[in-house]
Amino acid sequence: MELWLIWLIIALVLAIAEIFSLTAALGILATAAAATAATAAIGLPVAGQLVVFSVVSAAGVVLVRPWARRMMLQPRLERFGVDALIGSSAYVVREINDHEGIVRLRGEDWTARPYDGSLVIPAGSTVDVLHIDGSIAVVYPRE
Repeated sequence: MELWLIWLIIALVLAIAEIFSLTAALGILATAAAATAATAAIGLPVAGQLVVFSVVSAAGVVLVRPWARRMMLQPRLERFGVDALIGSSAYVVREINDHEGIVRLRGEDWTARPYDGSLVIPAGSTVDVLHIDGSIAVVYPRE
């Protein structure tokens, strides 16, 4: 079997593994193997192929790592899940007191309690979500 074909198969296997791992490391190695396959196809000796593989792999790490690190350290601008509900307004469906209460929050009914246990918020009021405690929305009345 031709050496360039072996490098191409290695590149393909690494690319497929990258699809399942999503680490970028295997993608860098797959790119290096593909570049090495190209150099093997033009007749570069095995020692030269290994040098090409090493240089392209190292260059990939040197170029991709700072970018990936910068992306990982950037603060997320958008909030997801229950964090996205904090600060939202809700409609009180059932009176909220220290023991029970229901609010409609973005089209869903949530169990709710006031941030201060002594508060009673009547049905029909508008409240703001202070935070989510498990599956309970902790709310305060909008004034």
